[in-house]
Amino acid sequence: MASCTAPISPAQPALRQGGKKSRSLQPPGRLGFVSLPLGKTGFHLEAMVSSSSSSGGRASAMVVASAASTPAAETPNKKRYPGEAKGFVEEMRFVAMRLHTRDQAKEGEKESDAQPIGKWQPSIDGYLRFLVDSKLVYDTLDSILEKAVYPSYAEFRNTGLERSESLAKDLEWFKSQGHVIPEPSSPGTSYAKYLEELSDTDPQAFICHFYNIYFAHSAGGRMIGKKVAEKILDGRELEFYKWDGDLSQLLQNVREKLNAVATGWSREEKDHCLDETEKSFKCSGEILRLILS
Repeated sequence: MASCTAPISPAQPALRQGGKKSRSLQPPGRLGFVSLPLGKTGFHLEAMVSSSSSSGGRASAMVVASAASTPAAETPNKKRYPGEAKGFVEEMRFVAMRLHTRDQAKEGEKESDAQPIGKWQPSIDGYLRFLVDSKLVYDTLDSILEKAVYPSYAEFRNTGLERSESLAKDLEWFKSQGHVIPEPSSPGTSYAKYLEELSDTDPQAFICHFYNIYFAHSAGGRMIGKKVAEKILDGRELEFYKWDGDLSQLLQNVREKLNAVATGWSREEKDHCLDETEKSFKCSGEILRLILS
């Protein structure tokens, strides 16, 4: 695959309390059942008791079942995952935020190894490489969702978050300004190939990338676009950073779809999805750094 760079015996005698003989629990010659609690385990011992003249009036017992339990024993404490109570998207958001640095997000835990965005010195050529590679990735996502190798992918068509057409308009504008539009470079082609292969074999991991690409662009991506525009485009806002309709509602609609899809996943599948987050950050980061090239 491409990469971006103690059992109870039936013969056991009836339980006795305090070492004393148990009293006859049924009239002579009759059978009955008695349920005795087993300490704090939540389980009860089910015993069949008989009393007859042939046994001198003494009770005899035989264990016939021991499966009864209290509700507390049936529902042990369940491990809760950060954000789980709000839905799986919140779990994804929690994991993603931890991979941010402190200057990017208050939940960030990662050490910063790059210049703060405010100190970037972008170039037109580098920004064009970033836009071209980004368009290739968004084109690839659109193609994957259209093919829908897994039926759940079709849920994410036409969400209003698509970016390919907007990027095409921006690149056309740059071309009209006399700039040469470059071919996609290694970060973009490698990521596009990885997404294609992943989408065919690993839907949970693919959904992780889908979520992080679109949601990151709607948040930190917009901030980066604004900073870059201030430095090299006289503050011009590109179509890449505009959406038709209420962006917050578009995002909420996709959150609901993602949560609905994830309800059909096992805990193991959800964890696998979350484990792909760092890979997603790595691939997207390589494209983002083209701005400074």
